Amino acid sequence: MKDLLKNVMYAGIGAAFLTREKLEEVRKEMMDKGCLSVEEGKAFVDDLLKKSDAAKVNLEQWIGRKVDEKVKQCHLASTDEVEELRRRVAELEAGLNKEKCCQHDSEAAA
Repeated sequence: MKDLLKNVMYAGIGAAFLTREKLEEVRKEMMDKGCLSVEEGKAFVDDLLKKSDAAKVNLEQWIGRKVDEKVKQCHLASTDEVEELRRRVAELEAGLNKEKCCQHDSEAAA
């Protein structure tokens, strides 16, 4: 019965976004109603916090993957690709500036 109650609580209160304060409120309410002992209440809160943290990490990873997929579908450049292009442009500019200097020196000598 307690496992069923836990599963209902996970689903009912959105375990991925629970704060310790909210969990403590739920724990106190359940203890007041006689559903949980002090030890069970502490274990309940600790368990939900661990599951909440894990759910947050999983959600962040999932969102990151979805964003990456959408960026690729939109043919947008990644930060690494933009940095590589900046590096290449800087190299080309340096090469052009060097050529201009060499041409200017050649024209001045002639």
